[in-house]
Amino acid sequence: MFLTQNTSRQREIAEILFRNGWDYMRRLLTGGKTDEPQLPTPAVLRNILVDLGPVYVKFGQLMSTRPDLLPASYIDELSTLQDDVPPIPWAEIEVAIRQQLKKPLEETFSKINFQPVAAGSIGQIHRATLTDGREVAIKVQRPGIDAIVAQDISLIQGVADLVARTDFGQNYEIKSLASEFTAALEAELDFTREAHFADQLRRNLSASRWFDPQQLVIAEIFWDLTTEKLLVMEWLDGVPILSANLTESDGNGVTPETKRQEITTLLFRAFFQQLYIDGFFHADPHPGNIFYLKDGRVALLDCGMVGKLDPRTQQILVEMLLAIVDIDAQRCSQLTLQLSDSAQPVILSRLENDYDRMLRKYYNLDLSQINFSQIIYELLQVARNNKIRLPSNMGLYAKTLANLEGLARQFNPQINFLDEVKPLMTDLFRRQLLGDRPVESLLRTALDLKSLSLQSPRQIELLLDRVTSETLQWNLSVRGLDSLRRTLDDSANRLSFSVLVGSLIMGAAIISSKAQTTQLSWLSSVLFAAASLLGLWLIFSILRSGRLR
Repeated sequence: MFLTQNTSRQREIAEILFRNGWDYMRRLLTGGKTDEPQLPTPAVLRNILVDLGPVYVKFGQLMSTRPDLLPASYIDELSTLQDDVPPIPWAEIEVAIRQQLKKPLEETFSKINFQPVAAGSIGQIHRATLTDGREVAIKVQRPGIDAIVAQDISLIQGVADLVARTDFGQNYEIKSLASEFTAALEAELDFTREAHFADQLRRNLSASRWFDPQQLVIAEIFWDLTTEKLLVMEWLDGVPILSANLTESDGNGVTPETKRQEITTLLFRAFFQQLYIDGFFHADPHPGNIFYLKDGRVALLDCGMVGKLDPRTQQILVEMLLAIVDIDAQRCSQLTLQLSDSAQPVILSRLENDYDRMLRKYYNLDLSQINFSQIIYELLQVARNNKIRLPSNMGLYAKTLANLEGLARQFNPQINFLDEVKPLMTDLFRRQLLGDRPVESLLRTALDLKSLSLQSPRQIELLLDRVTSETLQWNLSVRGLDSLRRTLDDSANRLSFSVLVGSLIMGAAIISSKAQTTQLSWLSSVLFAAASLLGLWLIFSILRSGRLR
């Protein structure tokens, strides 16, 4: 069915692939036999996705969040992908806005800037003023984009079904990746989803012991005006963080260097809270999504991409950071296996050796100079090389840390990563040991110890009673024991037949030597015949088994 639908679009995709010098897809799509495909070079892959259009750019952006699947060179290249599409004319945008509003446009907005502030593959943003004077940002979905997305999604799924039959498709989990992308893209078409994410992030960050919540802003949502295709939110007046003018001291005597350090600390603490305490985090902290506002505060924009971590995963990741600091390959291996979704066996010694070789590069380095996000990328690479399948949120987690650390180093070259992380790690371990309510945690632990102290003597007494009464049964399972048993049975059977054949021959010989009547001679012949048949059967069975030694 895939090959009969969207013929013109398929032809366009094939031409783009050929034009970029990547031709194995031709044989794959026509059903020909191919060797295991190899990914095109990072630059070629990026060009292919750009030429294919906005939906495929989105696919590349998703791929850039999966360092658990792709090497670092591909992640770096795909991370540069940006939506570069011309804006929709205002006449079409106006029609789309009017369709989503409950009231006439003139009764809702007193002023709208017809020139978009930004234009993306899914929507574009305009600045406007409500009738009550409040400044807002209007995000409008591009007319007809849902049909285009549906068409390209069907093509991507069709290609994924074909590629999944190859070793390449299985190694890279093409079908699951296509399904993940489909779900993410379809969800992105619903602006209420982004609005809910923004509200949850704001609630989570409204209280913190690590930073002043008043210094971090997430735009408020105007729910009475927001729909699946229209998002109206608070206008935040500022510039991208890397464009902020911090060359002069403010009125309070704070130097630019101090201000940069304060903002850096604020960002690290805000994101560490999202990652390791809330378990719900903004997953796209690139420079364009972090603004420096005119009043000196910092804003997080575009909450459409978020990640989630359950408490168990959070605990493992905190311990992983400590293992990295300690250069502990064995602990890294254990924690990786705890995160693994793969059921196939892993050679632990090989995994530990790979981690040891990777971490050995950092033995003599100052911890303040270590790029921790690069180490996490390398950890994911080792896991991938050992066929360990990690949850997809691990890629999003690693990408978020990488973006955060990269942004912080650009914004504040004097940053000391360890100084920023050390107090947070200390508090995280305290939380893991005692929880947010230490008194209650201690009481619960005391009750558990009391229960254990009361139960243990009874359990030990029961065990001793069963041992002395000989009622204790041990159930042991040894892999390969069944095959060993079958081999021993075969050997015993052949030995028994050999003894039987030998006995028949000896009996026949004795009777034949003493035979004085016709009956005894006949019996001797019968015994010789039986021995011959059994001997031939034994020889045949040995030859058929192929085991002559």
